[in-house]
Amino acid sequence: MAMVVGARAAGELRLPTAVPCGAVRPRSCALPRVTVPCGGLPAAVPRRNVLSTMLSTSTILLLGPRQITLAETTGGAFREYIDIFDGYTFLYPKSWIQVRGAGADIFFRDPFVLDENMSVEISSPSSSKYTSVEDLGPPEKAAEKVLKQYLTEFMSTRLGVRRESNVLSAVSKVADDGKLYYEVEVNIKSYASNNELAVMPQDRMQSLEWDRRYLSVLGVENKRLYELRLQTPEQMFMQEEDDLRRVMDSFRVIKTA
Repeated sequence: MAMVVGARAAGELRLPTAVPCGAVRPRSCALPRVTVPCGGLPAAVPRRNVLSTMLSTSTILLLGPRQITLAETTGGAFREYIDIFDGYTFLYPKSWIQVRGAGADIFFRDPFVLDENMSVEISSPSSSKYTSVEDLGPPEKAAEKVLKQYLTEFMSTRLGVRRESNVLSAVSKVADDGKLYYEVEVNIKSYASNNELAVMPQDRMQSLEWDRRYLSVLGVENKRLYELRLQTPEQMFMQEEDDLRRVMDSFRVIKTA
């Protein structure tokens, strides 16, 4: 089954807009005010305050019709995010912050490394009727679709921009929940010229502007396709590979009511 390209209403998985290299780091992110029904905290506490006060217990947040559970993991390096309403769960580094309005179902980012983030995208329930991740074809075929989608989303109208991309790996696994998942890794490099309109060719030389690793985990439940996306600068990947792979390994899709 082909992965549909288009808006979320058409069932497409869309990568949130990446924070550009060299952007001014925001001092804070506007987070919603939520009510914590389990006691111990007053109503209308900012979510960041809720996260900062958690120890090793779960906190249930009621966000309109959505019920979200956030819990610290053993050792305190990660928190668990469980979305019962949409049907997925994963671990994320507890130092990362949630960013609203990023275009994904959920979006977290490293507050210090601007190009390091993660998100979850879900196909539309009205336009997709997936039965298994194998509907995308074998892992290699799914990886081609994932890479094509990334390149489409990062398409630039600037003159003198060139992208190089490669699928690094594409594998399938059966997780401890008994479900089949695909894991895809790709690398994309972007080259650009600072003076594309120059007369002399030597003045239009392109240089590397960014080099990123993209990791995706694909799973199917509730007749919908779920994709966990991780983005990190290639030079940071080796330093944080263990943590990033733990996030990948933690992603699960769950049946909704």
